[in-house]
Amino acid sequence: MVYSFGVAAFWFLVFCVSFWRDRRLFRNGIFLVVALMFAGVGVIFALESVSGTAARLLVIAILVAIPVAIAVLAVFLVVNGVTMIRREGRRPANLLSLAAGLGIIGFVVFGLAVQRIGWEPLAALRSILVGVLTYFSFLFVCFLAYAFVYSRVRSARKVDFIVVLGSGLRGSTVPPLLASRLDRARQVYDRMVRRGRAPVIITSGGQGPDEDVPESHAMASYLIERGVPADRVLREDRSTSTWENLTFSHDLMVARRPQYRCLIVTNNFHAFRAALTARRAKVNGQVVGSPTARYYWPTATIREFVAILWTHRYLNGFVCLVITAATVLQYV
Repeated sequence: MVYSFGVAAFWFLVFCVSFWRDRRLFRNGIFLVVALMFAGVGVIFALESVSGTAARLLVIAILVAIPVAIAVLAVFLVVNGVTMIRREGRRPANLLSLAAGLGIIGFVVFGLAVQRIGWEPLAALRSILVGVLTYFSFLFVCFLAYAFVYSRVRSARKVDFIVVLGSGLRGSTVPPLLASRLDRARQVYDRMVRRGRAPVIITSGGQGPDEDVPESHAMASYLIERGVPADRVLREDRSTSTWENLTFSHDLMVARRPQYRCLIVTNNFHAFRAALTARRAKVNGQVVGSPTARYYWPTATIREFVAILWTHRYLNGFVCLVITAATVLQYV
């Protein structure tokens, strides 16, 4: 018990130090989840010292809850995937939650079939998949846990700029997803004005092939029509991705104030990945999120996680190779 709580305290201290140095790190989530896992083990041991029966019942409840949670998650993702297709269309990005739900169901069916057939090569493949999926599941839990923590932490520092990331237009119209970002930016701007400082809002987004005007121009018009002074809005109209949003905006900010501080506004599901990207782009700022429709959350969250995995694809690929090699050696 003491050992588990001691290890939990160590990892929580590591988390606090890393968080204090830079909030925009994925490894902060790993440190936090590891600390929580050891703390949970410590709670079980502490309960066992009081009542062995209660501790065993808690462990049984956890073991039962895991497959039940997986089944519920699979059904939820399939239902959400169907909702996404109905509301947002059949674009590949909108199929992620449906694919994830069907993937979970397919893996369970595959595992049961392998157990029934008993063929060793299939058993080895199942073990490899279990190892890889366990690794990615752990990372996903870290991502969810820390994205939640990051979104709840607010910076009290004054900022010189508010950067609003674009997300696409419908012709020349600002759609609801982008409007929520702009409304959030306006709320932050109004709060800063009440505190005696009026930051410059940078609307960031170029013109896509299906857009009538550069995204940043439509975003700027949206803000100005809702009371933001035109001289406090700056347009960045060259970017076509989050990376370009941030790097091009960084150039504009440095040109006007070399030692700037900024706040970046995007949707809440995108906030943590935007923060990771901002760190890589050397942008001096944190990220805040705006509300998103509930049905959109699962697919968007999966998409964000996949994008983070792809950013670290060489490391993740190496880990998967190690898991595969270690599993194959067990069957040789």
